[in-house]
Amino acid sequence: MTETMTAIAIEGGKGAAEALKPVKLDRPAPGPGQVLIKVAAAGVNRPDLLQRLGYYPPPPGAPETLGLEVAGEVVVGAGRWKAGDKVCALLGGGGYAAYAVVDARHALPIPAGLDLVHAAALPETVFTVFANVFEHGALKAGETLLVHGGTSGIGTTAIAMAKAAGARVIATGRGPDKKAKALELGADIAVDAKAEDFAEVVKAAGGADVILDMVGASYFEKNLDALNTGGRIVYIASLGGAVLEVPVMRIMQKRAVITGSTLRPRSADEKARLAAEIERMVWPWVADGKLKPIVDATFPLGDAAKAHAHLEAGEHVGKVVLTV
Repeated sequence: MTETMTAIAIEGGKGAAEALKPVKLDRPAPGPGQVLIKVAAAGVNRPDLLQRLGYYPPPPGAPETLGLEVAGEVVVGAGRWKAGDKVCALLGGGGYAAYAVVDARHALPIPAGLDLVHAAALPETVFTVFANVFEHGALKAGETLLVHGGTSGIGTTAIAMAKAAGARVIATGRGPDKKAKALELGADIAVDAKAEDFAEVVKAAGGADVILDMVGASYFEKNLDALNTGGRIVYIASLGGAVLEVPVMRIMQKRAVITGSTLRPRSADEKARLAAEIERMVWPWVADGKLKPIVDATFPLGDAAKAHAHLEAGEHVGKVVLTV
């Protein structure tokens, strides 16, 4: 191994996609309980776009460089991992690089039959969906999940995981092509949110027990209208507004739960707990072919700016991945 490596930095600290530039940095050294991974592929996620724009700083101790998930080969082992093991991992940052360090407990084995590019598309979305849909949202077999942005990286993963768990899925997308794609990906019902009233479609289909929402305020009234009694609305982003005006009486009448979470700031122990639960519950779905990561496009590491521009354009279906 060389003492330096190629990584992607944000020129000027923040900016448009063009601010992402390859630079030479010192190769990170693993601390106690950490593994060093030779990165083969790194997932690109919306939080990366927010960090690049200056809105989502890394938590204390995390690298300043972008990248929340990687797949590759362990070169310095720790815990259950030894050199040569192939893993994917959830990071606090630093994935857009030739090498990355991570708490050994936050790495997972590559499921059988999965290449490293598709494995790199799993950790951030699977951890997010598992924590929010299955833990905070408490989705159960036989219930109905409404997922907004059904063709996004989170959306495609949520559709597959909910179906694998025995739930019914209604997905929204913007435009007829995305509606058709959501059905192709396994949604039982899909809604063109540009042309149809999703709340009316959902109510006609029996309502939603859990709603996974990344839009926020602009969808809140319709979400509440579509929600069944005892239902749960789970927020993971606020692209359409971050402040809700909550009709308390309707919340009480529906016995509704409004919740949500972020993943990155959670403690190392909490992420380790999630990783163990995901390996137990979700990894068998991957092995059985019930959960197949959808990769829309790949870009070489040096073209991270083009990858961000592609994600920002909003026409993707599934994940965008950088290859190293």
